Amino acid sequence: MNEAAATERVREQLVMLTRSFQHWTGRELLPGVPPGPELAAGIFAAPFVLVSHGTEADPILNYGNQAALNLWEMTWEELTRTPSRLTAEAPNREERARLLARVTCNGFIDNYSGVRISKSGRRFRIEQAIVWNLRAEAGQPAGQAAMFDRWEFL
Repeated sequence: MNEAAATERVREQLVMLTRSFQHWTGRELLPGVPPGPELAAGIFAAPFVLVSHGTEADPILNYGNQAALNLWEMTWEELTRTPSRLTAEAPNREERARLLARVTCNGFIDNYSGVRISKSGRRFRIEQAIVWNLRAEAGQPAGQAAMFDRWEFL
């Protein structure tokens, strides 16, 4: 995929992330910033973590802002090739699967806490995460996203 196509894919993902967030929560992801390059730059540089995955049988992460890349200690290329289940340790994956099932049924939750693990094995607890379903423009399921600004290394 060439750079222009990759940039357009990221832009479309961010439009879907922000539109879905507003649909489920009634709030704007970055209040007062209109869709476009400013929104993309603002979200990428935001002080909160934002990640999303698609609808594959074993969903692959398809977006992570700079805070997410730093926290999981990955490059963009590594993150966007990672099955999202691998962001949690094996014992915590069942709990993570239950969370995602709740989100699928309810549209979103805004009080998730759980332990995650970085590429190097560094463990951290996330607090008060918002997790929501992604909806394509026509309304069909398109994955899930999570946003949080509170975490503690263990």
